[in-house]
Amino acid sequence: GRLAEKSETRWDDAFVAALRTPLTLNILASAGWVCIQYLRLPPDWNQTIDQLTRVGLIFALILFVDRFLRESVGIYQKRLDEMNLTQGLVRALLRLAVLILGALVLLDTLHISITPLLASLGVASLAVGLALQGTLSNLFAGIQLISTRPIRVGDFIRLQSGEEGYVSEIGWRDTRIRMLPNNMVIVPNSKLAESVITNYDLPEKELAVLVQVGVGYKSDLARVEKVTLEVAQDIQRTVEGGVRGFEPIMRYHTFDSSSINFTVAMRAQHFVDQILMKHEFIKR
Repeated sequence: GRLAEKSETRWDDAFVAALRTPLTLNILASAGWVCIQYLRLPPDWNQTIDQLTRVGLIFALILFVDRFLRESVGIYQKRLDEMNLTQGLVRALLRLAVLILGALVLLDTLHISITPLLASLGVASLAVGLALQGTLSNLFAGIQLISTRPIRVGDFIRLQSGEEGYVSEIGWRDTRIRMLPNNMVIVPNSKLAESVITNYDLPEKELAVLVQVGVGYKSDLARVEKVTLEVAQDIQRTVEGGVRGFEPIMRYHTFDSSSINFTVAMRAQHFVDQILMKHEFIKR
């Protein structure tokens, strides 16, 4: 326990906290095994103590797994908050699963047939799964989004269907996206997990601002380049949202029907900053 307190990770603290009471039960159960091995007891006593020892060891294991999972929920508290899942709900679901599995193992150890019980549980699970198919698919898709983190709360994204905006909430059923006109788009997690998403905040928030420009064939291209770069550099220095110190780039690329086209590349701190930068660039 003292060594766990000195380490930076929280997993060993959870392990030690979960191990205290089960370890005591394990020691008591081991005492029963010692009695069987070294004491001359009647056969009935040996059988009874053997069963109690097995039950004690299984109960200690169940208790350890239950407590370790409960401690683990606290470690993932931040991600649970992002999904609007309370710790109490997650711990209750985990405890229910552990108790069911532990009860099945315990009954099997006591030589009680669990085949009818497994069949009943299978039928009940199938019925519940079919009834909650949509809800469960959204739940597991939400867990996938939280764990793999292709999007995060606060990211600016664009969906395959065309909607774009800031991710305001990733819930257990749906994800909410606040669009620039201040409308809210609510997307089921299962649909979002299958969609192609463009995340403008990954791998970093800074992004290139590309402006397409065309000039007449009679223009002095050297002067056009000089004036364009001067304006772009001024935009980078003075407009809010521009990345200071970035050197804009200009490249001619197309002979069009009535113009020579070129692209100007600047750099913005965030996706929405490019709106003002393009506006000021065109105006100046």
